[in-house]
Amino acid sequence: MAPISDPEAPLRADVSLLGTLLGDVVRDREGVEVFETVERVRRLAKAARAGDEQAFETLRARVLGTLPLDEALPVARAFAHFLGLANIAEQHHRIRRRRQYLADPASPPQPGSFEETLPRLLAAGVTPADLQAALERLSIRLVLTAHPTEVSRRTILLKQNRLAALLAERDRPDLTTWERDENLASLRRVIQELWETDEVRRDRLSPLDEVRWGLAIFEQTLWDAMPRFLRSLDRAAARHLRAALPVTAAPIRFGSWMGGDRDGNPNVTAEVTWQTCLMARWVAAGLYLREVDALRSELSMTSACDGLRARAGGEREPYRAVLRQLAARLRATQAWAAALLEHATPGPPAGPALAPSTTPEAVPAEEPLLEDEELAGVFRLCYRSLCEAGNGAIAHGRLLDACRRAEVFGLTLTRLDVRQDAARHDEAMEALAGGQGAWRTWDERRRLDFLRPYLTGRSRLRLDVELPGEVREVIETFRVMARIPRGSLGAYVVTMASRPSDVLAVLALQQAAGVERPLRVVPLLETGRDLQAAGEIVGALLAVPEYRAAIGGRQEVMVGYSDSSKDIGRFSAGWRLYRAQEEIVEACRRAGVRLTIFHGRGGSVGRGGGPTHLAIRALPPGAVDGSLRVTEQGEVIQAHWGLPELAVRTMEVYTTAALEATLRPGRGPTREWRERTDQLARAARDAYQAIVHRDPSFVEYFRAATPAVEIARLNIGSRPARRSPGEGVGSLRAIPWQFAWTQTRLMLASWLGLEEALGGVTWHGDGEGDGLREMYREWPYFRVLLDLMEMVLAKADPAVAAEYDRRLVPPYLQGLGEELRRRLALAIDRVLAATGHAALLEENHVLRRSIAVRNPYVDPINLLQVELLSRLRSQSASDERLWTAFAVTVNGIAAGMRNTG
Repeated sequence: MAPISDPEAPLRADVSLLGTLLGDVVRDREGVEVFETVERVRRLAKAARAGDEQAFETLRARVLGTLPLDEALPVARAFAHFLGLANIAEQHHRIRRRRQYLADPASPPQPGSFEETLPRLLAAGVTPADLQAALERLSIRLVLTAHPTEVSRRTILLKQNRLAALLAERDRPDLTTWERDENLASLRRVIQELWETDEVRRDRLSPLDEVRWGLAIFEQTLWDAMPRFLRSLDRAAARHLRAALPVTAAPIRFGSWMGGDRDGNPNVTAEVTWQTCLMARWVAAGLYLREVDALRSELSMTSACDGLRARAGGEREPYRAVLRQLAARLRATQAWAAALLEHATPGPPAGPALAPSTTPEAVPAEEPLLEDEELAGVFRLCYRSLCEAGNGAIAHGRLLDACRRAEVFGLTLTRLDVRQDAARHDEAMEALAGGQGAWRTWDERRRLDFLRPYLTGRSRLRLDVELPGEVREVIETFRVMARIPRGSLGAYVVTMASRPSDVLAVLALQQAAGVERPLRVVPLLETGRDLQAAGEIVGALLAVPEYRAAIGGRQEVMVGYSDSSKDIGRFSAGWRLYRAQEEIVEACRRAGVRLTIFHGRGGSVGRGGGPTHLAIRALPPGAVDGSLRVTEQGEVIQAHWGLPELAVRTMEVYTTAALEATLRPGRGPTREWRERTDQLARAARDAYQAIVHRDPSFVEYFRAATPAVEIARLNIGSRPARRSPGEGVGSLRAIPWQFAWTQTRLMLASWLGLEEALGGVTWHGDGEGDGLREMYREWPYFRVLLDLMEMVLAKADPAVAAEYDRRLVPPYLQGLGEELRRRLALAIDRVLAATGHAALLEENHVLRRSIAVRNPYVDPINLLQVELLSRLRSQSASDERLWTAFAVTVNGIAAGMRNTG
C-alpha cells in the first residue's frame, strides 16, 4: 500500500460528501428557502469563527434571533444531523486508519496495538513466560450502564451504522461505476430516512427499554467482535511469545447495570431485574442457536473421540447429533424464558431458582440450559474430538469461535450488577432489627455485633414481618436474587458506602433471602470524604473475621469519579481518587487479599472520562494487578462499541493498557511531587467549593444560565435527574450537572478550581514552575490530568457561554458569569504555562482540527438553543413545537461535543 501523504484527506472527502447529500435532502424536503437559510447560517458561522465580529452579531440577532419557529426547527435539525454525520465519518476513518496500519508492512504498528505493545514489553525486559502468564490471568470486566447522556434514539443509531457500512464499501478499490452509483444512491436514501425520522423521544425510556438497547449492542456488535479480538490476540501471542491462547481464555468479559441499577431510580424494581435476566437469556439462546445451526452444516465428519460418540448415542455423524441435542435445549431455553416473561411475576421463593416447574404449563420437551458449563462443555468436547481426530484445522474455525463465545458470554451475554444506596439498606435493617433499638442511631461497633451471627449462618434475619412500602421493594430485590441463577448476576454495589456495616448488612440480607451463592458486595466510595478515608474503610472491613472468611481472598472496591468531582472539583477529586487507590491497594496488601478496583468513569472528563489508554496509564502503581473493572457509560458505548471494528480496537486498547499497567506500571510521585500536588488540590478544592457550594447566588445562576431545568423534562433516560427532592447542586445527579455545562460550552464542571491551583505558581525565577513542568514530563498521572484539562479547555467557548448569560441570566447575576469566564481564561493561560505548550492541544493535531471543523456547526445550534430557551421561559412552556426544537438542539450540541456526560 502506497503511503498516504495526507491521512486526513479521505475523512474530509467523506464529511464533504455526507454534507452535500444532507443539503440535497434539506432542499428537496424542506424547500429552497430553508436550504438557503441553512447555507447562510453556515457561512456566517464560519466567518464568525474566522474573527468577523459583525458576522457573529448578524447571525445572532438578525438571522437566528428572528427565525419563526417553523423555520427554526429544520435549521436546527440540519446542523444537528450534519454533526451526527461527521461523527459517523470520523468513526469510519478510525477504522480506515487501523486497516491501513494493518495492511502496510512498512508502517509502524498502531500505538496501543498488540503488535506495538508485546514487542515493547519484551524489549523492556519482561520475559515471554511472564507475559504469557499475565495474559492468561488477565481479568478485565467492562460494565455497560444506561445514562442520560446517550441522547440518540436506537433507530437513529442503527441508520447511522448503515451509513458507516456504506462508507466502508466506498473504500473498496474494485467498485464498478454502477456499484459506486448504487452506493451513492443508498447513502442519500439513508440520509433521507434519517431526516424523515423523529429524532426526539416522545416517551421517557423505561428501564426495560434501556435493557433492550444494551442487549442490541451484544447482538449487533460484540457477538462478532469478540472472536475477532481473541483471534488477533492469539495471533500476536503466537508470533511474539511462541504460545497459543488457551481455548478457555477470556481476558475481557462484560457486565451491565441496565435493569439492575436502582440507586435513586424508583423505576428499577425487583420485577424489572427479574425480566432483565430472562431477556438476556432469551437473546443469548437465539444467538447460540444461529451458531449451532451453522456448525451442524459444517461438522459433517464421522471421525470422533469415544466421549463424543458416547454422547451422540451411536449416530453416524456424531457432531451433528450432539449439536442437534444442543439446539433442542437452546430452543427450550428460549421457550422457557419467553413463557416466564409473558406469564410469571416475581414473588417470594416458590421452588428451584427460575426452574421450569415454576410454570408447569410452559415446560418444554427438552430441559432448558441454566448453567454455562452445559453449553461450553458441548463445544469443548467437539473441539477436543476434532483435534484428536487430526482435524485441528476444522476445529480452529467456527467451532473455536463458539468455544470462546461460550467462555466470554455464557448463557446470559453479561452478568447483571445490582446497585442500591446504603441508606435504603439502613431503612431495611431498621425495620428488621425490631425490638432492639434504632439501627440508624447505633454506632459501628453495635452494628457489627448485631450482624455477626447473621454472617456466620448461626442466625437468619426474619423477613416475614410487616414492612413499609419502600423497604418491601428492597427486600423483594433480595428475594428475586435468590430465584435467579447465579450466572445471571455479577456484583452487588453499595452506593455511598462509608463503613463496614454498609457492606455486611447486604451479606446478611442475602443470607436471609436464601441467596445460595451470595453476590460479592462492592462498596462504592465516591464522596470526597469517603475517598479521603478509603484506606481506613477498606482496612476496617477486611479486619472483620467473618467477612474475611466469606470473600475467598478477593476484594473488589469501586471508586466513583462523578460525585467526587461534583463535590470538590475535577482537579481535587482526581488527586483524591489517586490517593484513595494507593490506600486501598495498601490495605489489601496488608490483609493478604487480591484486589480489583472498579472504576465508575463517565463520558466527560469531569466524570473521569477520557482516552482509555491514558486513563489506565495514569492509575497509581499496583492499582491494576491483572484485574480491572470499568463502567462504559452513555454516548461512550456507541463511540467504543457501536461498530465491530471499533469494538475490536477498544478491547485491544483495554488489554494492552492493562498488561502494561500490570507488568510495567507507570512511575509514582516523589515525595516533593506528592506534597506539591497536595497543595494544588487544596487550592483547587477551596476555589471550587467557594463558588459551587458557598456562593449563595450560584444555584440560581446555574438554573438560569444552563438548560438544566429544561433538560430534566426531556425523555432522555429512565433515571430522574435528582437523587432526592431539592433545588441545590447537592441533590442533582452528577450526569445532568456535567451535561448542562457542556451544553453551554463553558465546561465549568471539568476545570473549575484548576485556575486557582496553578495561580500561585511563579513560572520564572524560583524553580517552582520548572518543578511542575518536570511533573508533567515525568509523572504519568500529572501529564494525563493536564492533557485532559487541555482537551476540555479547547472545547470550551466563553463567547458562546456569554450569550446564555446575556439572554437568560438576570442582570444581578451576570457578574458571576463574568467571573467564571475570567477564571476560564486564567485556567487556559496557566495550563499552557504548566505544560510548556504554545497552544491548547499542541501535540494532538487530529483532535484540534476536529474541534475546529465542528465549531462553526455547533455555534449556530447553541445560539438557537439560547433563543428557544428564552422563548420557553417567557412564553407558554406548553408549546410542544418549542420543546421539540429545544430537544433537537440538545441532541445536536451533544453530537458536536462528543464526550458530554
